[in-house]
Order: sequence, then structure tokens, then C-alpha cells
Amino acid sequence: MKNAERLLAQLAIVAAMFLFWEMAVRTGLANARIVPPPSEVLPRTIMMLGDPVVLHNLWITSAQVMLAFVLVAPIGVAIGLLLGESDYFGRAFKPFFFFVASVPKSVFLPVFILAFGIGFTQKVAFGMFQAIFVLVISAIAAAESVSPDYLKMARAYGASRRQLYIDIYLPAMLPVIVEGLRLGMIFNITGVLFAEMYVSRAGLGHLVSTWGMSFQMVNLFAGILLAASLSIAVNELLRWYENRVGAWRG
Repeated sequence: MKNAERLLAQLAIVAAMFLFWEMAVRTGLANARIVPPPSEVLPRTIMMLGDPVVLHNLWITSAQVMLAFVLVAPIGVAIGLLLGESDYFGRAFKPFFFFVASVPKSVFLPVFILAFGIGFTQKVAFGMFQAIFVLVISAIAAAESVSPDYLKMARAYGASRRQLYIDIYLPAMLPVIVEGLRLGMIFNITGVLFAEMYVSRAGLGHLVSTWGMSFQMVNLFAGILLAASLSIAVNELLRWYENRVGAWRG
């Protein structure tokens, strides 16, 4: 299936979902007071894109997400490379990362609130915490997938450890690392939004939480669409880059 045909099929599925949503409300299958129809939600979403208050809070969320990502990406990749390349450190620390990765991160949010308060720093830190385990585990898998023959050949020609990292590991790991970055970014966005919804004075998550508690259902669903659109846009951008850097493997 060509890219254009795939895109049309995806758009048709989304349109069908919105149509079913609209019909469910109009026929009484869904309560319009709780689940407003798309004919009300979509115009409100577009109106929000011109609302200075919504745009300000969306900017705050985006800034927190991007800062958390910029900080956690090199840390997660470096830790994963070390654990995947070193048998000693891998045996010592890989079980810890795999164990904590299986624990729901939301249970740690009160700890972050006590440690960092309820401001900008707390949400950035929690976004980093949500993403780092995915990044480390994907970087470990990427490092372990590097062919031993490449490493033997490089060492035979006298390559230093720094040269092994830059010239062998990173180019071979890049497609898998970008996939891990894409998944980590999703967890990062989830962590920031969850922290904003739990206790915050600003951000898109704070607005969504406020609208939900005040029973402003049209605004609530419009805010959810904005958050979903942000996540989808970031995910697709990283997917495009992932396909680009991994094309040589085909």
C-alpha cells in the first residue's frame, strides 16, 4: 500500500469514528450531557487555538515536555549504551531498570511533589522519570544488537573506546534509539500531563482537570483532542525520522 493510500485509509477510519460518535449522541445511545457530539467539540477545539489563555497553558506544557525530553534523552541513551556494552555493569544494573520499568510510575508522583513542589521543575522531573526507563531499555537492546564482528574488526585496527562508541555503536544503534526516543516521548508527555492534572496551577493538563471538575464537558473533550493532537504530531514526526535513519537497513 502506497503512503497516500495508507494516509487516506487512516483518515477514513478517523472520520468513521467521529461519525459513529456523532450518531451515538444523536440517537441517544450516548448521553449528550456527558459525551457532547463532535459537531460541538471540534468547533470548540478550533476556537481554543485562538484563545490566549489556552495557548499560554499549551505553551507551558510544550515547554515542560521539550525540556524534559532534551534533558532525559542523552542521559537515557548514555546509561543504556553503558549497560548494553559492559557485561559487568549490565549484570549489576539491568535488573533494576527492568524491575522499575514494570511499576506504574504514577505511584511515585507524591514523592516528586514532596521533593520539587508543584511548580515547573516537578513536572519536568516527573516527565523525565516517566521516559528514562523506556530510553534505557531501548538503548540496551540497541547496543546488544551491534554485530560483534564490527567491534572485533575495529579493535583489530586499534580503535579506542571513544571511537567504538562514535563510529560503531551510535551509527548502528541509531534506528533503534530513535524508536526508543519516540516511545519515550509519549511517556514523557503522559507524565507531564498527569502531573499537571494531579496538582498544578498551569498547563494543558491543569485546564483539562479544571474543566472536568466543573463539568464543562465540551471544553473537556476539546482539551483532550488538543492533548491527543500534540502527542500524535510529535509521534509522527519522530516516526518519520525513524524511518529515514533506518531506511539503510532495508
